Amino acid sequence: MHPQQLDIFDHSRDTVLCNDVAAALERREAVSARSAWDKFAEEFPDHDSLAPLCVLVDALEQCTATPFQDHESAHRARRALGEVIEPAALRIFGARSGSAWLVTLWRALAQRASPLPFRAERSDDHAAALWLRAGDWAAASDAVARIESWRRIPVSLAWMAETRYRVHDLDDAWGLLAELAWLSCDRFDQLTKRLADPLLERLRKRFDATFEGHGDVRDLAWFPAWILTEKPALSRPLSQAQRSLHTEPEKAMRLLLEMLGLERQGRHHDVVARRKALRDAHPSLYAAYMKTR
Repeated sequence: MHPQQLDIFDHSRDTVLCNDVAAALERREAVSARSAWDKFAEEFPDHDSLAPLCVLVDALEQCTATPFQDHESAHRARRALGEVIEPAALRIFGARSGSAWLVTLWRALAQRASPLPFRAERSDDHAAALWLRAGDWAAASDAVARIESWRRIPVSLAWMAETRYRVHDLDDAWGLLAELAWLSCDRFDQLTKRLADPLLERLRKRFDATFEGHGDVRDLAWFPAWILTEKPALSRPLSQAQRSLHTEPEKAMRLLLEMLGLERQGRHHDVVARRKALRDAHPSLYAAYMKTR
């Protein structure tokens, strides 16, 4: 890795000294990095790379495995990493290499936060959220699983849905995504945008363009049911969703699952008998279903 703002083929004195600091940082040699930084600062005290390099050297020197004693300590460390250290790493190393360099620091933070219990108001400081930042999906999943009733808490349910997607694929995540849509449309919206899955994006785009409801994020509660009108083949993964709040959108999805099962059995009379219930559940959902019938 080389400083992002300097030409790596430029062998001027300031570039060489700057790259010496960056190379020591890449090797995670705190003593060497500090020594190289001191030399750089002595010769070029006004160089614009000094400040971000100093931030990174400080971060390396201060890295510790000592567990956090309270949520406030974790909060301060997480903000420092995300708001001070991360921008410095991206400035010096660039987006890709900088993100890779930061992984070790996010992992250390997650390990230090592991003993802390989940608190909704401090969810960003929980070990699961930090493991996700580190890209360690298995560790994030384990951390979520230790949260009592994680399936009934929007943020922890979103974490588990993301780890399921990252470790496996969209098919394995559909059930949890459906539960999240029923439990928190906002969290579902945020997560699906972050996942940026091509199929999910295509379905979401079509849903937004055709579904007639509130016209805002609240409509996403109906998204799992609507998907079955577009992709009946997703019946199996969506059927993995556990019974949640027994809301109308959830009932509608289960009704559609039942109707699709009856269709496969050729029991069309029974299907017709259930269409009124679907129409009463939501006219737009019913219209989407009937378009292919």
